[in-house]
Amino acid sequence: MRNTPDRLLRSEATRQRATFLELFLDLVFVFALTRISARLIADFTDGQHGVYAGLGQALLLFLALWAIWSVTVWSTSWLDPDAPIVQTVIIMTLVGAMTMAVAVPHGFGARASLFAITLVTLQIGRVVFFHVAGHGRPDPQQSIRILFWFGLSAPLWVLGGLVDDGTVRGTLWTLAVLTDYTGLYFGWPTPRLGAQRLGVQMIAAEHLAERYQQFLLIALGEAIFVIGLAFSGSAFHTDQTGGFVLALASTVLLWRIYFHVAGGMLGAAVDRSGNPARLATDMAFAHMVMIAGIVLTGVGFELFITEPLGHLPATWLIAIFGGPVLFLAGRSALEYQVFGRVSRSRLAALLAFGLLIPAALHLRPLTAGAVAAVVLLGVAGADARRSRHRSPETPTPPY
Repeated sequence: MRNTPDRLLRSEATRQRATFLELFLDLVFVFALTRISARLIADFTDGQHGVYAGLGQALLLFLALWAIWSVTVWSTSWLDPDAPIVQTVIIMTLVGAMTMAVAVPHGFGARASLFAITLVTLQIGRVVFFHVAGHGRPDPQQSIRILFWFGLSAPLWVLGGLVDDGTVRGTLWTLAVLTDYTGLYFGWPTPRLGAQRLGVQMIAAEHLAERYQQFLLIALGEAIFVIGLAFSGSAFHTDQTGGFVLALASTVLLWRIYFHVAGGMLGAAVDRSGNPARLATDMAFAHMVMIAGIVLTGVGFELFITEPLGHLPATWLIAIFGGPVLFLAGRSALEYQVFGRVSRSRLAALLAFGLLIPAALHLRPLTAGAVAAVVLLGVAGADARRSRHRSPETPTPPY
């Protein structure tokens, strides 16, 4: 497809690698993940909001930030990231996302209105700016679709940020998130205009794949940050050192499981897909689940490093077991999206976590972390054995 006169659309000659400005944007989301992780750690240890309420609040904040990042990635995989208009939108996103990240620790308290108003201003403002600065190109109808859906969710975000009741805020923001993600997933279906996902014209597969891989590495980096922070503040006793080593080993296993075959073949899968826009959307949701799992796993690392041999509250298993479960669930979805099947080892690991919960309730935190690491090691080992006995696989997306 040819570019528009102001080079908004990508061409075949456009480079596929992420630009330095895009990588600069990712630094903001590194900070955002650390703030979400810190909120969760406080909820598990201090009981400031209650574990379940804290999990729900952190999830809503995470989903709002992930939606911003996802739309930005799809846009730069469809549009030329070197075009001045696109670069301006990325900078707008950087400033807005940083403001939201700063508000995260008190995102359900004193800074709720700042978080919500910044979110709405950013989501609507960049669409309007792009439409005006681009003189309606390349697709004015897509701007209308997106603005229609943001118009539905914006009042819910703003009202939720302004009310004083936490329960009401949670309800309004849950409805807002559901509205935003319904629009994202179905391509913003709008009366008379129908639906159309971003990038349906052309997606730079290598660029999109690289961006997903980079963000997952960011999440792993955030987990390493949590590990280092927890251990550096400890007394360096033998049990805490064991927790430190175990957490690092578990992080390596998460990296290995993700990049084994499917995680490294995202670009080829998008290229071979008959519906690349839908595959890109589904991959975004799979990565969202995996990254949420990594963040939660990092919280579990903090818990068993700082209190390795203490009492294990039942809620701590939400992080120690629940984080790897979320990661494996998202990774199983990604494998299906790339190859049209799911390995039995991943399904067996998910079943194992469920069966081990009753016994794990009687373990020490460090022992529970070791059990989770053994399950992950089993998945990684099964992947290695499968690689030795099979010829290289070719992506066969189911759609």
